[in-house]
Amino acid sequence: MKLFIYHAPEETPTQHMPQCAIAVDVLRATTTMATVLANGGEGVQFFSDLDKLVEVSEKFPAEKRLRAGERGGAKVPNFDLGNSPLDCKREVVEGKRLFISTTNGTRALQRIQEAQTVITGAFVNLSSVVEYLAKNKPENVWMVGSGWQGSYSLEDTACAGAIAFHLLEKTNLSIDDVAGNDEVIAAIALYSQWKDDLYQMFKYASHGKRLLGLDCNDDLKYCSQIDTLDVLPMQQEPGVLKRYA
Repeated sequence: MKLFIYHAPEETPTQHMPQCAIAVDVLRATTTMATVLANGGEGVQFFSDLDKLVEVSEKFPAEKRLRAGERGGAKVPNFDLGNSPLDCKREVVEGKRLFISTTNGTRALQRIQEAQTVITGAFVNLSSVVEYLAKNKPENVWMVGSGWQGSYSLEDTACAGAIAFHLLEKTNLSIDDVAGNDEVIAAIALYSQWKDDLYQMFKYASHGKRLLGLDCNDDLKYCSQIDTLDVLPMQQEPGVLKRYA
């Protein structure tokens, strides 16, 4: 198994797709998606374009859908939800499909949606991702950070590093065995530095500061928790994530 980390979807190779691709947007899309499915959501359908989201979701029963839109960290007007996992309580999402478009996370998912297997990772469901990789041993794995409008994002790289770090712990593989690019080694080092205080790291991160400016401190705390959810979002049809059984 070879792991490759790309800090933003724009950095991924264009000539081929991996056997397994993992989208990572810790603050906050992939954390929100895991929360929705853990709380009984029927599925999560992702879009980069808001108008397309509205058009497609109109064909879904109104009582079974929720529209979530975020731009620049803020909720899109006239949508049911923004991108806060704290709003995705069981009584809100159970039995419903979340139609979601965010500034960065849904772009990363669309970039990798042609991969053989597409899953999402965050700190809240870290072990579910690691266990899937350890059990299924895909030959090539891309971990694609969502970044911020094409640039590096500290928390996404740390999460990708956490996946690699704990995969090495769980298997007999070495860094030499799994590191497909230098970014994997750097990401493991980053996670190792901050694994005991992810919340503080988030507060240093540029997007963490952006969310703090929007009074989202509780979101940062929630997203910095490890293994609070036993769920693995996996693409079941193009653009649609459901809970992996």
